[in-house]
Amino acid sequence: MSKARLIDGKKLAAKLRKTVGTQTLTLKKAYGLVPGLAAVLVGEDPASQIYIRNKETHAREVGMNNFSRRLAKNISEAKLLKIVSELNADPVINGILVQQPLSKKIDAFTVIEKMDPAKDVDGFHSFNLSALFRGSGGLVPCTPKGCMMLLETTISDLNGANAVVLGRSNIVGKPLAQLLLAANTTVTITHSHTCNLPEICRNADILIAAIGQPKLIKGHWIKPGAVVLDVGINRIKTKDGEQTLVGDVDFDEVVEIAGAITPVPGGVGPMTIACLLENTLIACCRQNGVPVPEI
Repeated sequence: MSKARLIDGKKLAAKLRKTVGTQTLTLKKAYGLVPGLAAVLVGEDPASQIYIRNKETHAREVGMNNFSRRLAKNISEAKLLKIVSELNADPVINGILVQQPLSKKIDAFTVIEKMDPAKDVDGFHSFNLSALFRGSGGLVPCTPKGCMMLLETTISDLNGANAVVLGRSNIVGKPLAQLLLAANTTVTITHSHTCNLPEICRNADILIAAIGQPKLIKGHWIKPGAVVLDVGINRIKTKDGEQTLVGDVDFDEVVEIAGAITPVPGGVGPMTIACLLENTLIACCRQNGVPVPEI
């Protein structure tokens, strides 16, 4: 059996960013509008700093304005909520994201709920999640949205496919299940307490791993020819003591069985940022009562 085809998230993300860049330029020419993105970073977590820099870089590349805020790690929840309120009220800011994780003394849910849901470009606000459940009008969480784009470029027809989602978070697992249901797949949500997990995974035409355990999914868990998306990003030490990134899937084993698979890095991750930019463009258009430019 030949190895699985690699699903190139970098390539698809670059294509989406190019589209967003063209749409952003058209929006500026037609209506004088430039989408503005405010990324809020609390503290100095190295991984979070990298994520924020990547978001800022790509936002500039597609022609958006950056209004990032870098805040001290000891900032109070009250002060952070005040800053979010200020961003809500600023008409040049169309998208707001607060990079997680936050410190233990700040309740992330409270901060998310403080955002104007129309500016919640991560799609985490309860309004946007309920809109996703209803199938109407909200901003879709970026990673699940990116996963669906990857699937749609890999599988010609999702209708009737058996999809298994490993992970039940509000950020990936639950919203992704809703998107898969909307695409007429049959969805099973699993997690760390699921019994007979390998057996359930072996029945999946589509397997999406977002459970946060490095290399958990082994080759014998995979149905031959299945499409595997690996959302996990885990830092582990190699035998040489160096740090490396791996997913929730044991890539070396699964690539021998699956039909198609995303690598880590270079799979789902780039799509998350590209979808964030698309959400910011959509938010800008909605807030100003204009259609998203067609290209």
